[in-house]
Amino acid sequence: MNKVAYPYLPETARISYVPPDDGYMLAAREIAQQKSLDKVMPTGAVVVRDSKIIGRGANGSDYHAENQCERVKRGIPTGQGYELCEGCSPKNHAELRATENAKANGYDPAGADLYLWGHWWCCESCWRAMIAVGIAKVYLMEGSEILFNKEAEGNIVGRQFA
Repeated sequence: MNKVAYPYLPETARISYVPPDDGYMLAAREIAQQKSLDKVMPTGAVVVRDSKIIGRGANGSDYHAENQCERVKRGIPTGQGYELCEGCSPKNHAELRATENAKANGYDPAGADLYLWGHWWCCESCWRAMIAVGIAKVYLMEGSEILFNKEAEGNIVGRQFA
């Protein structure tokens, strides 16, 4: 696999890749398809510890359905300015929702892994939140840097479930 130039990656972060048919990745995909409110970049995440899914989360909010995205209006690049738009707020990101769901389910996510479907990197806010709760590693889907990258030729953005 080519070295991926992530828009943000903490020095201590660990990312690995799994095939699209990995069971946990399929679970993250299912969460994205069933629960995401983001129609352009539906994203799902599952938190896994001791071979068990302990948390689930999907991205999005209904804010963009009635309001234009402030980041889009201002031409702000991906990964930046999330605090400027209620719909883009990190509280609406799959990673944070999955870790919060794990805690709500009575689990401590420390030492767990997070599987992320529908995106090719994690923003700074999500990394900070995951590191704070002790997520050990993030797994992305093989080819995600092309498939879910709006800038990449050959992406599937807007037709992820087609």
